[in-house]
Amino acid sequence: MKHPPRSKERPSTEAREKFYLTYPPHLLTEPLIYHVGHKFKVVTNIRGASISNELGLVALELEGARSEIERAITWLRSQGIQVEPIEKNVIE
Repeated sequence: MKHPPRSKERPSTEAREKFYLTYPPHLLTEPLIYHVGHKFKVVTNIRGASISNELGLVALELEGARSEIERAITWLRSQGIQVEPIEKNVIE
């Protein structure tokens, strides 16, 4: 599926933020990032991941309106995912 080219200039309400998501064992197989991309008006970009039988750690970038990013993060936390912001420029 082709996406239209994006303008390099984004409105001030647009943001790009990075987070670490920590998954407990019972959520490791749930497609939560897929759901975030469909439930909220955000673009998801997995920047890194480490998954074992006991724990999942995902570095996730979200792009969209700040309000949508906040809603997506609130929803992930309500599902049982620990969400922590990544300091800027850690993953480029």
